Amino acid sequence: MKLFHSQTSPFVRKVMVTALELGLADRLERLPAAAHPVNRDAGIVAQNPLGQVPTLLLDDGTVLADSRVICEYLDHLGQGGLFPPAGPARWAALAAQSTGDGLLDAALLVVYESRVRAETERSEAWVAGQHAKIESALQVIEAAAPGFGQRLDIGIITYACALGYLDLRFADLDWRARAPAAATWFEGFDARPSMQATRPA
Repeated sequence: MKLFHSQTSPFVRKVMVTALELGLADRLERLPAAAHPVNRDAGIVAQNPLGQVPTLLLDDGTVLADSRVICEYLDHLGQGGLFPPAGPARWAALAAQSTGDGLLDAALLVVYESRVRAETERSEAWVAGQHAKIESALQVIEAAAPGFGQRLDIGIITYACALGYLDLRFADLDWRARAPAAATWFEGFDARPSMQATRPA
């Protein structure tokens, strides 16, 4: 399988952490990609009309896009249980994944606003609105963190990748000061080999 890959993409990291946890990482050939919201990578667009990473090319020619779809496919392939069967555990994992992905969506929009838009086109109100989403999602993680224990599912992986992205791009946010329980949990989870192996350079 071939994966369009960017080392700093938190959604690619989510896929790679999932693959490592499932023992499937050695089956993924990583294709360097330069996904961009304006200057789109033609190589990705040829396979995925949205031009986004991660995009996974299966051996039979099937193309899977979006980290949620790719991670669920990998979990099916590896029979890993990161997506629990229908029931309370599944809905909890999917709800957490949705919150973590939403945090990442907001964070990426802030990054794009500052790095892609011309300064004269930037909106302080837009950035403030995205920061509010980040903060709200962070407080959901903080409230839930004391109950995480040794839980490992797609929601937990997404939360970890989201907090790792805040470390990468939002160092001045100092999220640990406002989410100490999440910070304590993340310190332990971040030591997992899958997280260490996917840490952005």
